[in-house]
Amino acid sequence: MPQLSKQQLVTLVALTLVWGLNWPIMKLGVTDYPPLTFRMISMWLGLPLLGLALVAMKIPFRVPRAHWRELFWLAFFNMFVWHSLIIVAVQSLSSGRAAILGYTMPIFSAVFGALFFGNRLLPRAWAGVAAAALGVLLLLWHELTHLTGRPLGVLLMLTGAATWAVGTQMLRRTTLPVPTLTISFWMTALTTLVVSTLAVLFERPQWRAPSGVTWSAIAFNAVLVFGFAQAAWFYLARGLPPVASTLSVMLIPVLGVFSGALWLGEVLHWQDWASVALMMAAIASVLWPSRQAPAASPLGAARN
Repeated sequence: MPQLSKQQLVTLVALTLVWGLNWPIMKLGVTDYPPLTFRMISMWLGLPLLGLALVAMKIPFRVPRAHWRELFWLAFFNMFVWHSLIIVAVQSLSSGRAAILGYTMPIFSAVFGALFFGNRLLPRAWAGVAAAALGVLLLLWHELTHLTGRPLGVLLMLTGAATWAVGTQMLRRTTLPVPTLTISFWMTALTTLVVSTLAVLFERPQWRAPSGVTWSAIAFNAVLVFGFAQAAWFYLARGLPPVASTLSVMLIPVLGVFSGALWLGEVLHWQDWASVALMMAAIASVLWPSRQAPAASPLGAARN
């Protein structure tokens, strides 16, 4: 199992906080506002921030023409489907349970990786996947009756999670010879166009000025989600094996559940608390340092 560098660990903590807290924030933002339009405005405001980051860091925007096709499919599996479906689904589900359904992604990713991408998972990794799966089931325990009344929302979330899982596997294997931030910028730009098209087609008659609460949620998403967290995730997903990057973020749905309970009054049960322990076990399965191999001799080190 890989060990995270200090930079990866700091990025992971910041990503967990932003994405975890964003579930109830998104719920507030779309409760009385068209969801695709909410997403569209957030992305149009966040995209320039990503562009400014590239300029400030002197990272090139150019992607060689030979790799445009690959970039499109990366955007499709990592962003097009996910961002279009989950923002619609969260309007009909509780924010905490939407987060749980969305973060079935690590389970899909581990299974897809083993079945279709040639990943060989050690028993420790499979134990983490099992713990994450059990945690998801526990968190859904008291919601099954409600979820059966909202089959479309559940289907949208699971479809988004499964597609994102495939995208994570693809991102780890990408041959794009450009920095991760460049990939993030162009995937976000393409997704902005897709979501904008969907908003025009399906929500144009519902357009109106956002309320103060909606504007606050839009600002959070523009600055922290699309200006930072999306790129941070691609950095982790591209730099770590898929099972490590995906299980490492399993604290996000837990944070989503508890922040939803605090801000929106969503009820907690014993299953929520038990799931915390299981999610932490899943995270530890990929982040806890492995036993170090015996140190090489000075002569062997000199030859490397």
